[in-house]
Amino acid sequence: MARYRSYDYSQEVLLPVSLESQLMPGTLEFAINVLVEEHMDLSLFDERYCNDATGRSAYDPKVMVKIILLAYSRGLISSRKIEQACRENVIFMALACGQCPDHSTIASFVSSMKDEILPLFRDVLLVCEEMKLLGGTFFALDGCKLSSNASKEWSGAISDLAKKRDKLEAKVSHLLKEQIEADRNDGDGGSDHAGRQRQIGKLRKKADRITRWLQRAETRKGSTGEVKSNVTDNESATMMTSHGTIQGYNSQSLVDAKHQIIIHGEAFGNGQDSGHLPPMIDGAKENLHKIGYSADCFNGTVMTVDTNYHSKANLQKCADEEVDAYIPDNQFRNRDPRFATQKRYRPKRVNKFTLDDFRHQESSDEYECPNGKTLTLNVKQYVQDRTIYRRYVAREEDCRACPLRSKCLYGKGTKRKYLVIPLGTVGINLSKEMIKKVDSERGRKLYPQRMAIVEPVFANIRYQKRLDRFTLRGKIKVNVQWLLYCMVHNIEKIANYGFA
Repeated sequence: MARYRSYDYSQEVLLPVSLESQLMPGTLEFAINVLVEEHMDLSLFDERYCNDATGRSAYDPKVMVKIILLAYSRGLISSRKIEQACRENVIFMALACGQCPDHSTIASFVSSMKDEILPLFRDVLLVCEEMKLLGGTFFALDGCKLSSNASKEWSGAISDLAKKRDKLEAKVSHLLKEQIEADRNDGDGGSDHAGRQRQIGKLRKKADRITRWLQRAETRKGSTGEVKSNVTDNESATMMTSHGTIQGYNSQSLVDAKHQIIIHGEAFGNGQDSGHLPPMIDGAKENLHKIGYSADCFNGTVMTVDTNYHSKANLQKCADEEVDAYIPDNQFRNRDPRFATQKRYRPKRVNKFTLDDFRHQESSDEYECPNGKTLTLNVKQYVQDRTIYRRYVAREEDCRACPLRSKCLYGKGTKRKYLVIPLGTVGINLSKEMIKKVDSERGRKLYPQRMAIVEPVFANIRYQKRLDRFTLRGKIKVNVQWLLYCMVHNIEKIANYGFA
């Protein structure tokens, strides 16, 4: 007959645990503990507490910061999950010294760190500098689009949201009429009455929510017109990603190439990167200046940025800061001879007429199109992107029934041909100069290094630390959460490179 060890759930077991011995040197939790205790100035939090004479004792900010950083490093972003870990996980117990703040305290602490987060981030960055983890000569910038704590179903232009409100109210009116008709025919309306009332209540609640929001809402203006608003989080934006359309934030990181240390991070409610480089450089300069770098620390440094940042504002900022930047346009691979033999999908296109197909009549300063029609002078001179142009235009009736229309005009709705003639340049054309740099031998050698510098940072934060969405609302609070994850990434680098 088989014999088994006996067990009894009613027995009591005393487990002797030394909290300090749980924080083993070389581990991330040990690095977090030492950094918070010895290298981070948390006296910044003292001003928010006025309980020196009366009131209940508050949780020490050191304890709160420790458990939040450890939780984020293990993919725990929910305040309820963090509270549970403080009760059940011995490592969290050790960092918290047996204390267990509830989820509302944790959530309130994170969302209120708007004034303290940057100084704490700089304290960690200073340790990276002291450990010589910063190179200071080669940087890469990129962004990661993450969902916000808001649904894209509540997004739209002001007029679209007003129409949605009107549809909800019309639906409520329709259901009320149905209910009156049902009451007239069936008396109490039966079981459908309660369900219809619940549906009416939900629809009314949604309509009232939009109405209250519209009363205080203002139209958001973008570079090309009105930007979609969001009833839940109006500072977030609708963004296109490789995984589809999301309602979220564009989380930027400027990374030092030596050991992939993040020197500045910021979350923007704009999916387009055309204007993100200037604030990122300014923020990084301020951070580096606080840890001892000079004011012109970016002069002569190399910076690689992807094609989404190729804009006038970004190129001008690099020129002003004297940064040796490499920001390609979206056609740079087509010019690269290394991709000349690569098979690509090329849609069938009709060969369009070029400028050489139009004959210039010098006496009348007019152009004759391939169909023999005349294009007259429309604009004598205008400047765009530091290039001087002259524009000629055809008559609408000449283009309407032209048999060569498909080879001349772009787009089905185009009504007439506009011929733009470049005359020269004003000053330096930053875009053309950048294209020359990227197409040079040095540019083709340096730019591909961008992916190996900045992409692993987002892979670590998004997949290893499991930050797939923000849980807070509003740019300030979301930025706090993003910088906390950037701190976790940098602290992990400190732990991996022998912090003791």
